[in-house]
Amino acid sequence: MNIGQAATKTGVSQRMIRHYEKIGLIPPPPRRESGYRDYGAEDVARLHFIANARDLGFAIDEIAGLLALWGDEHRASAEVKALALAKAEELGRKAQALSRMRASLLHLAANCHGDDRPECPIIDTMAGDSSTSGASTPHAGKPRE
Repeated sequence: MNIGQAATKTGVSQRMIRHYEKIGLIPPPPRRESGYRDYGAEDVARLHFIANARDLGFAIDEIAGLLALWGDEHRASAEVKALALAKAEELGRKAQALSRMRASLLHLAANCHGDDRPECPIIDTMAGDSSTSGASTPHAGKPRE
């Protein structure tokens, strides 16, 4: 099948398929006489695996490791489980950070009049001037990453 058919079948865009090929997540498929890529069932299965791993939050380098484990008939499931638990922990930390950011934004919005006046505690807080807003700066005292 050509790249368009592989994209439709897997839900992975043609652009991403080419990218995955370029970075080595999928091997370069054979080419037809016309020069078009010719994807097989194994390529489609690999693209499905990559798409599912991306949907679970794994980064490209992590997916490369998972693909290696997938292809290793002698893998220990404990290694795969450890990777999944580590990703779940990371996602939990990110979810907590997003929850704090949301709460800060809701607090700032609640303290903003939202009228025609220029005074705005949201802008003041982002500028580091929380003295006029009565709101605390969400990242006060935290180093920037």
